[in-house]
Amino acid sequence: MATGALTTRCLLTISIRGFSSKADKNVAFLGLGNMGGFMAANLVKKGFNVRGYDPSKDALTAAAKNGVTGASSIAAAVDGVDVVVSILPSNKIVLDTYLGKDGVVNHATKGALLIDSSTVDPNVPKEIFPVATEKGVNFIDAPVSGGVMGAQNATLAFMAGGRKEDFDRSLPLLKAMGAKQFHCGQIGSGQVAKLTNNMLMGITGMATAECMNMGIKMGLDPKVLLDVLNNSSARSWSTEVYCPVPGLVPTAPSSRNYDGGFKNELMVKDLELASGMALGIRSPIPLGAVTTQLYRIVQSRGYGQKDFSFIFQLLKEESEKK
Repeated sequence: MATGALTTRCLLTISIRGFSSKADKNVAFLGLGNMGGFMAANLVKKGFNVRGYDPSKDALTAAAKNGVTGASSIAAAVDGVDVVVSILPSNKIVLDTYLGKDGVVNHATKGALLIDSSTVDPNVPKEIFPVATEKGVNFIDAPVSGGVMGAQNATLAFMAGGRKEDFDRSLPLLKAMGAKQFHCGQIGSGQVAKLTNNMLMGITGMATAECMNMGIKMGLDPKVLLDVLNNSSARSWSTEVYCPVPGLVPTAPSSRNYDGGFKNELMVKDLELASGMALGIRSPIPLGAVTTQLYRIVQSRGYGQKDFSFIFQLLKEESEKK
């Protein structure tokens, strides 16, 4: 299985020793950002030999500290690999990376398995799949859920779309990087599942911030309020794991100045993709539409790089105005 390519973000190549099947020992991983860097590091920990390429020297330097060998180009990174894994930031970058003149499909070895874990429009993998198939390589979309913490701890959930045999072949790699793997159906189905998940995550995150701000402003102790919510019908991932109020959940981004989490700008991107998907099938999303606009406001005020739970701070500021 062969090959890889770059993206305006990064690429990494991995050789698997004893963790994967005998057939797939060499892997190219594209994308050494907040997510990919940790995913690559976990592959190294599991016995993979990782060779990576990234336009960012800082990303390559950081990856090298975790056992990733740097490559001078995409071609050098993907040379002789069996599997390509990518996690990239946008539709355009994914398409350029896979279908561009110097992209993955043109450089992949016949029989290679290509796994794209980016979050993109479902039509993107549908566009890549037939081209890859014609070139004699296999392709699945397998976006992830779990955020930076999930990538760091190898507890990600993978939602895959594509042929069942390709999904089965990908499992040794997916299991090395995550705790859950789901085959959602035909090509593009992984993206549908991921966008559905992220719209719900955005809605519940917004609702949690709104209601906690209200309760705190009414005089409730934040710790007591959170304990009530986590032991009542309002309990959710946003209250238990990702509380937007600083200091209540030590591992949440809110307790780290809203840094190192799922950036607000990425939440906006995913909500826009989900909204476009819903529009295409005329599926009503009143809560999704309002939530998208609220996170856009956060971004317009200059907080796009902060975790999406930063919305709590804006609500708090608004409620404190006289």
